[in-house]
Amino acid sequence: MKKKPIHITIVGAGLVGSLLSIYLRKRGYEISVYDRRFDMRSNMLGGGRSINMALSNRGLRALEEVGLASHLKGNAVPMNGRMIHDTQGNLTFQPYGKQGQFINSISRSDLNMFLINEAEKLGVNFFFEHKCLEVNLEKTELKFQNFADTISHQADLIIGADGAFSSVRGALQVSDRFEYTQTYIEHGYKELRIPSAEDGTFQMEKEALHIWPRESYMLIALPNSDATFTCTLFFPFEGNPSFQKLSSPEKIRTFFESSFPDAAKLMPTIAEDFRDNPTSSLVTIRCFPWFKNRTMLIGDAAHGIVPFFGQGMNSGFEDCRILNDLLNNHEDNWEAILPIFQQLRKPNADAIAQLALDNFVEMRDLVGDPDFLLQKKIEARLHELHPEKWIPLYSMVTFHDTLSYAEALRIGQQQKEIMEKVMRTPSIEKVWASLDFNEIANQLTSQR
Repeated sequence: MKKKPIHITIVGAGLVGSLLSIYLRKRGYEISVYDRRFDMRSNMLGGGRSINMALSNRGLRALEEVGLASHLKGNAVPMNGRMIHDTQGNLTFQPYGKQGQFINSISRSDLNMFLINEAEKLGVNFFFEHKCLEVNLEKTELKFQNFADTISHQADLIIGADGAFSSVRGALQVSDRFEYTQTYIEHGYKELRIPSAEDGTFQMEKEALHIWPRESYMLIALPNSDATFTCTLFFPFEGNPSFQKLSSPEKIRTFFESSFPDAAKLMPTIAEDFRDNPTSSLVTIRCFPWFKNRTMLIGDAAHGIVPFFGQGMNSGFEDCRILNDLLNNHEDNWEAILPIFQQLRKPNADAIAQLALDNFVEMRDLVGDPDFLLQKKIEARLHELHPEKWIPLYSMVTFHDTLSYAEALRIGQQQKEIMEKVMRTPSIEKVWASLDFNEIANQLTSQR
């Protein structure tokens, strides 16, 4: 396994598998990618399939390395911050970072098809409608079902990039001393839609991620390049209110008109979309180890996370970049690389999983809270006055791609403790501008 050429088989033609195939093909490997789904380029199934992607610095850095970032940025819609909608339709804009910092809204399917096309141009072989039935970890051999046929396939290395419910990980799970957990939250999600205006323009501010926070649930909307918005309702499966309770068109319309009145006015097909689009669950996947013999996991197959920090795709793309760096540093010695990759990425995968769960609470419960907004204002001032000492947690995760997720989590926890003390200052809402910002920032420095 130390020398090229070798034949690498990737299971999963999603975002991470497709990008990884590009990285590895550029290194001269023979690459085959197998996927159980139809080829989406000729079998698009319409909406309701996945949340829009928020492409940020970590993902862009990986795409830049393979020469694809500029094309994708040109087809994305920049989002400069959150636009918060209250129950009366009043709007509050919260910038994501300083001037010029933004994340990019992009269609998952459009991005996936683009990556597959680029991979094929390089000579990557894709095999769709091939369901992985078996992975032999000792022989590095796979069995696939293609309609009525069962196909055996020999590889020199197998990489499971087949998502949170990975078949490749399933083979590792029955091996000795493999640790695995899957944790669902009580909320599911359903994709909905806001169309463009009659004249083809956006019906809301286009350069923002729109959020309707309602404590136990929320609606978000991301802009698309065709002036529509992809909306996602994050909602409990059971209870009141819940997906279970919204059992008729009348109940759906009444709920939206009372909970999201300004959005409901822009959603003429809300009842039909709600009925036709699937309700999907939200799961966090943790496992270890990420490899055995010559079979490894990457992306969601190794570390599936909930979408509330917009980092699922970005962390998977970062996996690809880090793996490529290790191949450079260790002259493609996979036997040396696999344990190092796992050692580097596992703590960061655990960190972003926790950050994503925490951010759901922030987006759902806190973004409309006056104390929370004041705290963010204070932190923004700290960053303005001491940009090297105090970087807000969101900015660390989203814009500072040289800082690991684990380090961002550690520093963010320190910042939280400091800000809890600051927010207990008597009459903080009146005196915050006269705080000793230098002393606050130095508290963080002294803890590092």
